[in-house]
Amino acid sequence: MDEKILENKNTKIENPMGTAPINKILLSMAWPAILSMSISALYNIVDSIFVGMISEEALTAVSLANPIQMVIISFAVGSGVGVNSLISRRLGAHRQAEADQAASTGLWIALFNGILFLILGLIFTKPFVHMYYEDGFIAENAISYMSICLCLSVFICFQCVIEKTLQATGNMKSPMFISLSGAITNIIFDPLLIFGIGPFPELGVAGAAIATVFGQFVACTIAFIILLKGEHIVTITIKGFKLDWGIVKDIYGVGFPSILMQSIGSVMLIGYNAILAAFSETAVAVLGVYFKLQSFIFMPVFGLNQGLMPLMGYNYGAANKKRLMSCYKHGLVLAYIFMGIGFAIFQIFPEYLLKLFSAGPEMLEVGIPALRIISICFWPAAFGIITSTTFQASGHGFYSLFSSLIRQLVGILPLAYILSRIGGVALSWAAFPLAEILGTCYIIIVFRHLYKTEISKL
Repeated sequence: MDEKILENKNTKIENPMGTAPINKILLSMAWPAILSMSISALYNIVDSIFVGMISEEALTAVSLANPIQMVIISFAVGSGVGVNSLISRRLGAHRQAEADQAASTGLWIALFNGILFLILGLIFTKPFVHMYYEDGFIAENAISYMSICLCLSVFICFQCVIEKTLQATGNMKSPMFISLSGAITNIIFDPLLIFGIGPFPELGVAGAAIATVFGQFVACTIAFIILLKGEHIVTITIKGFKLDWGIVKDIYGVGFPSILMQSIGSVMLIGYNAILAAFSETAVAVLGVYFKLQSFIFMPVFGLNQGLMPLMGYNYGAANKKRLMSCYKHGLVLAYIFMGIGFAIFQIFPEYLLKLFSAGPEMLEVGIPALRIISICFWPAAFGIITSTTFQASGHGFYSLFSSLIRQLVGILPLAYILSRIGGVALSWAAFPLAEILGTCYIIIVFRHLYKTEISKL
């Protein structure tokens, strides 16, 4: 009876996601996510800057851990994306009970992910690192860093799902506060634990990992307080909750492709590191630095994506074609602005970007052309990210998955291997923009098909 009353109530109340001016509500929903993700990217960069002060070998050790961290984030964020998409679509269709069920289910999914990574951290870390280095400083520190991040990843898993749940209801400021709390905590504790400032022990690379996990713990704690103590459009049930496998299936209809899509990036990075390790440790460090730096450009676009997805999902669920496409166009324009600024920075200031990480002459020689060549991919990536958001918001996450497969496995890795054999490390960097162009061709074809078969009929 209560559910029926709530559903009837929601059909009468106008949700601003379906009525407010697009440019106004998109900016109001996107800017908190843009700010929080930019700060998150900043603390990832700061993390590596402090590690770079130890030595280039320490930076290489953290670079080896990058793909594993990407896997953790892919599960955490991908699960959250599935929850976000389902909640926003059900709210748009005025199916409140299913939106509530999806929000509660997300917490159990986060717990499962955390347990999975704890097990992997205990048994997988050493064999992974030993694929690159059998022993020595790099191997020892890479194992230490990865073990800590994997075994205690449950905090980031909960944080991401709760943030996505709140964003699906149009609440963007609380996720911003959650993310900022973790980022600021990390930035504060990084130098304290890495260099042993004041009463803190000098832990080196391990200190960077502990600071990262502690920041995630703080963010997770605040996320739970906001979720359980605040008032939200969706209702969370913990005591007496019964898992609905149909809801789990709906969540992973979008979430699983998103997880695979982001995990593909880690597979690509593992493969690329293997290609570069055959040439030099410096090249591996340069690739790791690039991924830290590019996150500061991509994260604002992903923040825009977070503001855009619930808007698009709501209006897709409400069968409002005109408003859905208006959201898409506004998002595309903003994405090109962000990527254009990033491209200019990478082209004009590559030397200064690398020197942030205490780059020596050899690293500058390898890194300057690398940043200029790879950053060409920023332009097609803007189109790919926003269009993939449309796929996810409409419940077609596998379209985005195939796009990532084409770009990062069919594209980048084979191209990088072939180009490195032809022209060495310097030429291999061209694999990034070439693969992005391949992905763009696929996305154009699929988007036209989606528009013709579904969106045009809304």
